[in-house]
Amino acid sequence: MDAHQPVPEEERGHRAVPSPPGGLLDLLNVAAIVLDQHGRIVFWSPQADEVFGYTAQEALGQHATHVLVHEEHADLVVKLFAEVMSTGASWAGAFPIRHKDGSTRLVEFRNMRLLDDLGDVYALGIAADQTTLRRVETDLALTDRLVSQAPIGIALLDNDLRYLLVNPALERINGIAAADHIGRHPRDILPSLDIDTIESALLQVQLTGTPLTDQYIVGRTPADADHDHAWSMSYYRLEGPSGRVIGVAISVVDVSERHRAATEADRARRRLAVIADASARVGTTLEVDQTAQELAEVAVPGLADVAAVDVLDAVLAFRRTAPSHAPGPELFRALAVAAAYPTPATAALKAGDLAAYGADRLITQCVHSGQPVVVGNVGAEDLQRIARDAAGAAAFARAGVHSYLAVPLIARNEVIGAFDLLRARNPLPFDEDDVLLAGELAARAAVAIDNARWHQSVRNAAETLQRSLLPGRPPQLIGLDVASRYQPAQATSEVGGDWYDIIPLAGDKTALVIGDVMGNGIDAAATMGRLRTATCAFADLDLAPDEVLRHLDKITQGLEHYIATCIYAVYDPHDHHCRIANAGHLPPVLAATGRKPELLDLPTGAPLGVGGVPFHTTAFDLKPGDRLVLYTDGLVETRHHSIDERLNTLVRTLDGPRRPLEETCRWLLHSLRHPDDHDDVALLIAEATSTRAQHAT
Repeated sequence: MDAHQPVPEEERGHRAVPSPPGGLLDLLNVAAIVLDQHGRIVFWSPQADEVFGYTAQEALGQHATHVLVHEEHADLVVKLFAEVMSTGASWAGAFPIRHKDGSTRLVEFRNMRLLDDLGDVYALGIAADQTTLRRVETDLALTDRLVSQAPIGIALLDNDLRYLLVNPALERINGIAAADHIGRHPRDILPSLDIDTIESALLQVQLTGTPLTDQYIVGRTPADADHDHAWSMSYYRLEGPSGRVIGVAISVVDVSERHRAATEADRARRRLAVIADASARVGTTLEVDQTAQELAEVAVPGLADVAAVDVLDAVLAFRRTAPSHAPGPELFRALAVAAAYPTPATAALKAGDLAAYGADRLITQCVHSGQPVVVGNVGAEDLQRIARDAAGAAAFARAGVHSYLAVPLIARNEVIGAFDLLRARNPLPFDEDDVLLAGELAARAAVAIDNARWHQSVRNAAETLQRSLLPGRPPQLIGLDVASRYQPAQATSEVGGDWYDIIPLAGDKTALVIGDVMGNGIDAAATMGRLRTATCAFADLDLAPDEVLRHLDKITQGLEHYIATCIYAVYDPHDHHCRIANAGHLPPVLAATGRKPELLDLPTGAPLGVGGVPFHTTAFDLKPGDRLVLYTDGLVETRHHSIDERLNTLVRTLDGPRRPLEETCRWLLHSLRHPDDHDDVALLIAEATSTRAQHAT
């Protein structure tokens, strides 16, 4: 074995092991000289060369007082020498000696008598330079004081990573006496910490010699087994003067307060991030379900592993007129569920389900009290009060749900539902900070959900009114087939005032009408109904199209702040003529048989309600097979294209293979309309037919 190779600790007590150079004795450079009974130097160690300056050849055989002692100290030396030789008592102390260079140096001596097997007596002197000795003593004293009195934990481990030294501060940190550390490994002392990481760091430092500083460890020790602490640990390799590896030192600083402050700051940043995210993502539409889903999704995974939004069914149906404090059950509709990962818990919270929760359920207590309900550590009994039924409780148990929080959704002083949060993989229980954050999210979302439900209610009423005012199934017409469609805007937009009408007239004629009241909501729908009624009345008078528009213009001027665009056309199947007038509406498309579709070139006119602008009637042929396409602006207008570009797109779409009328309506809506368009559409297509075939039938 290499003399410098470390030997395992357990082997050192069983055999002789050479020490590599550079140990403490080498550092002190301890010299040895031996004097016979006459005071002559008879033995001289190599180290004595450096301490006294003489070589062995120069010193051996010389009287010690002549070589090493100044004349004024000779008597004292002789006296001390005589005492040691006669009594056998040792003498220790510092003594000034004469160096070869003539200087005086203080040398620390240990003198003792030696006896050989012949009975001869000798004096052994062990000497070390006092300056060097005092420096080493000072360093050791300083090190001992620093280690024992340091406020940080310090430990020294040997090359087998067994404790050699533990200071009082580390005793307090670990909660284990220093004596109980000695000879044991860190994993024997601190099994609850991340000991693999600690030992890996120790081995890395021992191997490379590169320190590792400020390594964070979080856990618990016997000193405080009920609470987590954080420590900053640094690791250093210890080496002797010759570079021999002595072991590894560890310094441990309790940084729990800093860790808690950093954790709180991080949580505060995450809370602000969640709130900022909610501000940007929640309430982007006026759809109740979408708003609820946005709230659920913004809560995971930052706040919870699973989130659900449950709204009282009575609130959605506008049956709830006052806060309920009754102890009875409540009927909830699960509007949205979101999870940070696939989990069985979502099966118990299926979106769209209608579920009754008894009075003992926590969600029911939440909406009855209008206060948050938090269960930091959920037990089996708690799961029964969280879930809607036993199957749901079992699903929550399989998912590992361990903490629950419900906060009320309150809008305009009315509790409309609850925001439910569950934690499973997130090991932390819900705390007061989580309650505040969930309450902030719920407060913002509740207003958005309430706005959305009111908007949907008003929109549904307006759409119902509008559909009731539009014509029903087209009547049987002479020489004309018609197909029509009305499509409201997306759910987040209010219903507009688009309408169409098909009015049979005397002499087998048919009036075709399409219009758009500018504005939206119930008022626009009601205005549209009044104009449609007036149009039917004027149509019966067999007036020219421009005259009908002139009368409608006067009526519209009497309405509050409303104007409308309109096209009124009358088709005569006997001469296949169509007379038409326009009040500010988009031009119809004429798709004549055998020719490409084209926009009719009509005098545009002014919208109804402007007043003072005359209308003009234009006539054109509409022969059997020819089609006239009337539409409102919702079919072609977009935010990203010019109206001319979109009108050309409409004409090109109609230039494709001819389809049946009903299918053509569906094709136009599919091709030109986007699901998110914010305007409603009225579409009316008329195709001239042969009157002979109809009379024969």
